[in-house]
Amino acid sequence: MIVCGLCGDETEGRYLCERHTVQLASRLAELPTLYAEVGECLVPRRSGWGEIVATRGAAGPRSPIDEDVLDTVNAARAAEVMHLWRVDVQRERWPSHGAPPPCGLDADCRWLRMELEWVADHYPAAGDLAREVRELEARARSIVGDPVPRPQHLGLCVAVTDDQGTVCGAVLSRLPGQPVQCRQCGTAYRTEQDLLLLLHYQPRESA
Repeated sequence: MIVCGLCGDETEGRYLCERHTVQLASRLAELPTLYAEVGECLVPRRSGWGEIVATRGAAGPRSPIDEDVLDTVNAARAAEVMHLWRVDVQRERWPSHGAPPPCGLDADCRWLRMELEWVADHYPAAGDLAREVRELEARARSIVGDPVPRPQHLGLCVAVTDDQGTVCGAVLSRLPGQPVQCRQCGTAYRTEQDLLLLLHYQPRESA
């Protein structure tokens, strides 16, 4: 049995589930722009470790950041990582082809997006790729002041799933702004009335 390399859910033979395939596609599309913004937030160091500083919010005391680590969060590092992933995917898919030359973060992310369906279906390291792209995004967002939103936990799914009145009961969560849909039974809570009913039928804690 093959499961998603990121969340462990069953995937009908794919190495990345549909939800995480969509998320990876979105992250690959946003990564070049995000790292371009990182470049605008940082002053390039001039003569050694520890001289790179944030340009936004420069007034006031400097935050206690490990600047050596901060210096690794840049477009060059992201481009290096993503190019290595492109080389490995191409080696797995077309073993007879030579390794592609470095061509920049934008081009490598675009190439990986174009091959994403093959990656999800045939590339055993798809989960590791998705995990590293997610980490690159999180590091960049920590610099530009736009951290990755945390999932909102909304309670338990109250959908009735059979003629005997069985309630699904799966935990519902979503990222801010995304629709509410149960991952277990597929029930969507689209309208304000749906959400009110969801709240109304939540199990009551015993006193």
